[in-house]
Parts: sequence; structure tokens; C-alpha cells
Amino acid sequence: MKQIVLIIMVAGLAGCGADGEPMRPNASVGVSVGSNGTSTNATVGASNGTFSVGIGL
Repeated sequence: MKQIVLIIMVAGLAGCGADGEPMRPNASVGVSVGSNGTSTNATVGASNGTFSVGIGL
């Protein structure tokens, strides 16, 4: 039981940013026009200044 409570506490602290800056979401959308026609792109991710993670769609 103590292990479950400890895991919940650590997850809660990480989620609220108590162990550092919280992760800030970011997103971008773009449209390109070229000789092959138009294309779109999108990127979503999160960053805390030191570490960032994202995915391009």
C-alpha cells in the first residue's frame, strides 16, 4: 500500500512541476505551395526549456 501512495505522490509532483518547470504544450501548422502542388504539415509537442518532445504529422 505504501508503494502505491508513493507512486501517486511522485506522479502528482511531476505533473504539477514541483520537481522543475512544468511541460508547456506547443503546436504549429503550415501550408506550402510549390511546383508539385500544395502540402500541409503540423507539429505538436511539449517543452520545459531543457527537454522537449514532439511529433510531426
